[in-house]
Parts: sequence; C-alpha cells; structure tokens
Amino acid sequence: MSEENKFNFSEEEEQRITNEMNKDKAVEEKKDAIKKDAQGLFASVKTFLSELLDFREDTDRDATITAIKADISFKGATAWILVCSIFVASIGLNADSTAVVIGAMLISPLMGPILGIGLSIAINDIDTLRKSLINLATMIVLSLLTAFLFFWLFPLSEDTNELMGRIRPDIRDVLIAFFGGLALIIARTKKGTIASVIFGVAIATALMPPLCTAGYGLAIGNWEYFGGAMFLFTINTIFIALATFLVLKLLRFPMLKYANSAKRKRISRIAMGVAIIVMIPAIWTFLTVLQESKIDRAYKSFINDEITENRSLWLYDEDLDMDTKKINLYFNGEISDEIVTAWQNAKNKSEDLKGFELVVNANKTRSVDRMAQSLDRAYADLDRKDNVIDGLQKQLEELKVNISNLNRVIESKNTNGNAVSFTTLSRNAKVKFSDLEFFGYAKMLESKDFINIDTTTVANVRWKVSLPDSTVYTRERELQKWLKNELKVDTVFIKRN
Repeated sequence: MSEENKFNFSEEEEQRITNEMNKDKAVEEKKDAIKKDAQGLFASVKTFLSELLDFREDTDRDATITAIKADISFKGATAWILVCSIFVASIGLNADSTAVVIGAMLISPLMGPILGIGLSIAINDIDTLRKSLINLATMIVLSLLTAFLFFWLFPLSEDTNELMGRIRPDIRDVLIAFFGGLALIIARTKKGTIASVIFGVAIATALMPPLCTAGYGLAIGNWEYFGGAMFLFTINTIFIALATFLVLKLLRFPMLKYANSAKRKRISRIAMGVAIIVMIPAIWTFLTVLQESKIDRAYKSFINDEITENRSLWLYDEDLDMDTKKINLYFNGEISDEIVTAWQNAKNKSEDLKGFELVVNANKTRSVDRMAQSLDRAYADLDRKDNVIDGLQKQLEELKVNISNLNRVIESKNTNGNAVSFTTLSRNAKVKFSDLEFFGYAKMLESKDFINIDTTTVANVRWKVSLPDSTVYTRERELQKWLKNELKVDTVFIKRN
C-alpha cells in the first residue's frame, strides 16, 4: 500500500468525525452559556438581597446621635413621667391587667439611658457613658422607691399572673431583649424614625414591670421576687445596650476624636473595658438562661412521658429545684421500688437531668382499702345528691302543672264562654307562622266622635329581624285573615311591636 493511501478515510467516516466535533463544540458552547446565566442569576440575587437588607445608605448618623443624647437626660418632666409610669405599671400588676401594664411600658422613659450606654461605648464617648450610667442608676432607684411605696400602701391580696411572669426569666426573654434592641436601634438610625417600631419594642422588652415587681418584692420582704425581677431587668438592659453597640459599630458611626492623643487612648481603653464588662455578663446570662431552659424542657418532658401518662398514679404535686438539684414528686398512695428505679433510669437518659436527684414522696398510709372506702363514701354522696335532684325535678313538674292551671283560670275569668283560649290561639299562631317571636291580642275600646264607643280587636306581634319588609307585610295580611276567622270578628288591627 502506498504512503498516500495509508490513512485514506472514506467520505462517510470523515463526515461522522466532523459531526462529532461539531456536537462537542456545541456542548461546550451550551456549558459556557449556562455558566454565564448562572453567574448572572447569582449576581442578580446578590444585588437584590443587598438592596433589600442593606440599611447603611438610609442612616442619618448625626440625627441619631443627637436624638439618643437628647433622651438620656433625666430631670423635670422626665422624672415625673417615670414616676407616673411606675404607678401605672404597679396598678396594672395589682389589678392583673395586661392593658394597663402595656400602657405603662409606652410612657416609660427608661429606654433613653440604655441606648446612651450602647452609643457611648460604640463611639468612644466617655462623657455620654458617664451621664447615661448616672441617669440609669437614678431612674432605677426612683422606680424601685415608687413601686415600694405603692405596694406598701396597697398590698396585694394574692400574687397575680402579671407579677409572677416577671420573676423567672428564660431564654425567650434574652432573645426578645436582643432582637428588640436591634429593631429599636435600626429604627432610630433610619432617616425618619419609625415610631411604631419604637412603641413595639417598648412593649416587647417590658422594662417597667420587672422594676415594679422588684419594688413589690422589697415591700413584702421577698428577696426571691426582688432578685428574679432585677435579673430580668438586667437582661433587658444589657442586651438592648449590646444590640445598640453592635449596630452602631456595623454602621461605622464616627469615633469621637480628642485633641490629646494620650486622653484618646485612655478613653478608648475605658470604653473597651466597659464593653468587655458588658459582654461577659451578657454571654454568661445567655448561657445560664439557655441551660435552665433546656433543663426545664427536659423536666417537663420527663413528667409528661413517665408520670402523667400512667393513669394509675395519683400525682398531686411536683417541683424542680434548680438550687439543690432535686426533682421532688408527691403522690397519694404507695409507689413501688421497681417504678422508682424505672424513673431513675429514664431520668438518667437525659443529659440535662442526669445531675438531678429524684425524690419520690409517697403517702404509704393510704392503702388500697382506705382508698376504696373513700371511693364508697364518694359514691354514697353522689347517690344522695341524685335523690335531691330527683326531688327538685318533681317539684318543678308540679309547679309547671300549677302554672298551667292558673293560666286557664285567668283566661276563664277574662274571656266569655264563646271566646277562644289565648293559650290555644298563641300556640296555633306559632305553629302556623313560625317567624313569630312575640304574640298578644286584646279587646280595645275606641271612639271616633267621642260619643259612640266601639270594641276593636288588636293583635300585637313581633317578627324575626332577618325577615325582609315585603315578607313581613305578607305574613301580617295572612295573620289578620287567620285571626278574623279564629276569633269570629270582622276587623283585626295588627300592631307591630
């Protein structure tokens, strides 16, 4: 074979190779097009999210700083507003009125110094920080004193739900304070402050009720109430200030500059130290409350799954003691050792409850026989009550018969022998005209010339409100015709009641 014919392909083979090359090229072109489309889509989504979530361009830094500093001051009208809001919140807690407590939250000026603390740390303003801390401390002392005096003069007969809800914070209170603070400072930095957001945060974070509850704890000498309420107030204060600090740092608010570089560095260190001091209890509080919430959730799950589901047990009280690490269960009746062991094993399966001691308090003196005797006594009491109810029902039946007899006597005295009984007439009228809600009739004397006297039959009726006027007129004509026939009279006037 010659050298020229060594790689001699047929035309069909060459065409096939050419087509395959064209197909590969087309596939590559499509891949490139898809990549470009994906890049374009990603860029579009990124642009959309940036325009949707970025609020830096809508920030008025100077107006925000001026407005927050203006709300820090605490004197004159602000002091009286605080006293009034404390009285309103205390009255709301005393009356267990949620609406009144919400009103106190809206008029409270406590939010100003808290935002001032976050602002001053963020922009390195030591004078504003000092002013904010002093005003906040003064507000707290005045609030506690006012609430103490109120509850000392008007003590509660019993602890209300509004009050008890402020003595044991959980993880939800931490999240509400933090995200409420975020919403508040974002609204304050926006050009044209959103007032509804500020009011909503004032309600959600609830700064006033914990202080009132703490004052109540002081008034009755209950340090557990005082400590729990102040803990909740501290959570709200720290996390609102923390949210303010983070947002202002994110928005890159300008740091306050000092002519003296040594002073600037010293103040910067102080502000940073205060920020760290605030951050440490904030993190500790979050972790502590989170752990307590996990333990409480595991405890409720243990009670529901292991105790409540067993209908044969008589659990009348239970308690989770965080301080002594004990779960106390109180039963009527005996609890076998096997059941207690099973509960111990179920408790130890939960990592959150493993460190708690399970204490089962069973009343062993309540034997099965004594419980059966108690049940027999209860049945006997029910039988006696059933007899009393039967006697009362018989008396009611007798009263109904007497009333019917009296009605017949009254009708016989007020009608002649040819008249139709009103009881029969009204019953037939209701059967024939089911839309009637009221029916009455009487003989009425009338005079047109004030000399001659005529007797006229008047029917007083009331129809269902849902009936249209046209239907009412039709029904009244039918009723008039029916009454003429029943009463054997020529004229009947229908009067609508």
